[in-house]
Amino acid sequence: MKKSTVKKIVIYGLSTFVFLFFVLAIHIYFVYRPAPDAFTKVMARIDIKQPITPGDANNIAGWMYKQKGIDHVMVNPESNTVIFTFFPVKTNGTQVVDNLKKAFNLKADRYMPDAQSLKSGCPVAKSSYTYKIYKLITQVI
Repeated sequence: MKKSTVKKIVIYGLSTFVFLFFVLAIHIYFVYRPAPDAFTKVMARIDIKQPITPGDANNIAGWMYKQKGIDHVMVNPESNTVIFTFFPVKTNGTQVVDNLKKAFNLKADRYMPDAQSLKSGCPVAKSSYTYKIYKLITQVI
């Protein structure tokens, strides 16, 4: 091979590597953004402590969809569970649960994982390389 061909391959390879590195860095930066914005969605679960019928489930889902900031609702009458997504800039999950309990006179609680569950459920722990790259990027920026 000629030197110019090898030189082009090295330049293109290095350029591609640098480009992909910056794409990864930007992705990590946006994934770790601490502040929710208008497009941020949060998922929450409500455990109902009493049996509900499929009719009750439909009424609960209909009521939840009418609440401000609720995006999607699923109610499972077999497991007495409500899963919903909401926009945290428009509403608060705990407030939604409190309003639901009052509206339907339900014994229900919002499921909140304990610290150990949160720690084990996070795909990017503080000891991971991804987190270290994120911290490096945020210190540089």
